[in-house]
Amino acid sequence: MSKSDDRALRRQDDQEAQRLLSGVARNLDRTAFAELFDAFAPKVKSVMMRKGATHELAEDLVQETMIAVWTKAGLYDPTRGAVSTWIFTIARNLWIDRHRRDGVMPLTVLDDYDPPSGEAGSDEVVWRKQEAQLIAQYLDEIPPEQKEPLILSFVEGMAQGEIARRLNLPLGTVKSRVRLAYGRLRKKLEVLQ
Repeated sequence: MSKSDDRALRRQDDQEAQRLLSGVARNLDRTAFAELFDAFAPKVKSVMMRKGATHELAEDLVQETMIAVWTKAGLYDPTRGAVSTWIFTIARNLWIDRHRRDGVMPLTVLDDYDPPSGEAGSDEVVWRKQEAQLIAQYLDEIPPEQKEPLILSFVEGMAQGEIARRLNLPLGTVKSRVRLAYGRLRKKLEVLQ
């Protein structure tokens, strides 16, 4: 399958998911929700288990994710990304919240443990790609004078003093531009939760 065929198929899948989610948001359509559940629950469970969740925890996270999809369907905004990105973001945030609340990472018994291949599963690859696309889109919305120091700081790992010298700007200006850009980006990403 060519890349353009793959993109067209993903676009069709997302359009169908948007149609189903819209039915849930407008009419609390149980049939549409059941279809969404059948389509996404196994994928969410698979991603959670690859992240180290036990079978039981992964099941709990699937249930919590899909309850959030049911109750927050009206909050989905198709201009901000695909339905799958929105659902996987909910799942990831629930995973993070669970670890913060429990305060302990799950214990992994290493007997008969096969280390991961290092390759991400297809759902995770799609998830990461969609998140990267959203972040790139959000970065494009940040003014260039704020975006450049942000990228130098977070992507290239430069210290703010180095950025000030490189851009020939006062250190205070660099600090406030990075802070403003990061604040804008953070607000955009919080909407996905």
